[in-house]
Amino acid sequence: MAKILVTGGLGFIGSHTVVELINSGYEPIIVDDLSNSDPKILDQLAKIIGYKPPFYKLDLCDEQGVAELAKKEADVAGIIHFAAFKAVGESVQHPIKYYRNNFYSLINMLNGYNGKPVNFVFSSSCTVYGQPDKLPVTEDAPVKPAESPYGNTKQIAEEILIDMQKAGSSYKVISLRYFNPVGAHGTALIGELPNGVPQNLVPFITQTAIGKREKITVFGDDYNTPDGSCIRDYIHVVDLAKAHVAALKLMETEEFKGYDMFNIGTGTGSSVLQVIKAFEQSTGEKLNYQIGPRREGDVEQVWGDVTKSKNVLKWQTELDLDVMMQSAWEWEKYIAQNPL
Repeated sequence: MAKILVTGGLGFIGSHTVVELINSGYEPIIVDDLSNSDPKILDQLAKIIGYKPPFYKLDLCDEQGVAELAKKEADVAGIIHFAAFKAVGESVQHPIKYYRNNFYSLINMLNGYNGKPVNFVFSSSCTVYGQPDKLPVTEDAPVKPAESPYGNTKQIAEEILIDMQKAGSSYKVISLRYFNPVGAHGTALIGELPNGVPQNLVPFITQTAIGKREKITVFGDDYNTPDGSCIRDYIHVVDLAKAHVAALKLMETEEFKGYDMFNIGTGTGSSVLQVIKAFEQSTGEKLNYQIGPRREGDVEQVWGDVTKSKNVLKWQTELDLDVMMQSAWEWEKYIAQNPL
């Protein structure tokens, strides 16, 4: 089995990707500093896959630590790089924290395996598009000035990877530009587990429904959208995880050379208020929510054209918004009864 190093592998998307890697015959090796994840997710993974994958607790900003990891795990065939800070609002308040962490970790990983034939999947984001001129946005759309330091780290990271390819790197690289991952594994044994107050909509919804939060604030109802709230392309995390496997398989072909990028979403936009209503309808739970002012750094609306992912990556989503909401709710109820 090919070894795949998964940085941030105990996080929300990382843990689901570990499961899908094993389902597809790969051997994942997890690296995580536990800054936004829980070591007990290893136990949860073991319940799903039958064993605990190898795990290294490591801050990827530690250059020497990454170099030692690369020596110890020298025979990896691929790297899926999730490890990064990711809260848009926090990045506006603490930009240096985001630039330091997201760039040092990436550069150290690239240096660690430099010169080896490694397939590298980069966890990018639709934030690289800023507010697009046309919707749905395609991979050929011009990259606009970032709306937040978080978005800027993804833009610059992609530039780093492209420049590395131009210089003749031994890596093959695919950047996956995610839209908004939500939901949880069908077993309800892993899901989104934010530390402190959630920065994303769906965990705030589920925590409100179960009583951890008093109410949800919808940041703005005066945008130029059908109901005035921001529109995003929400994608089930299991579908998203499978996209990483598809990226590895594409890079394993002789035809793939160098670098490419793909939109990873459903191709359909849903507003914040639509997501709230979908949760209520699919679970039968009523939500307490209020309209608040716009939040700095938020893009009005964005969803992606996923034609290239279907045709080239041979991947597309299978799970709809109702399944996203139901699975997120089952996960929230599970951790309420089985605290990690």
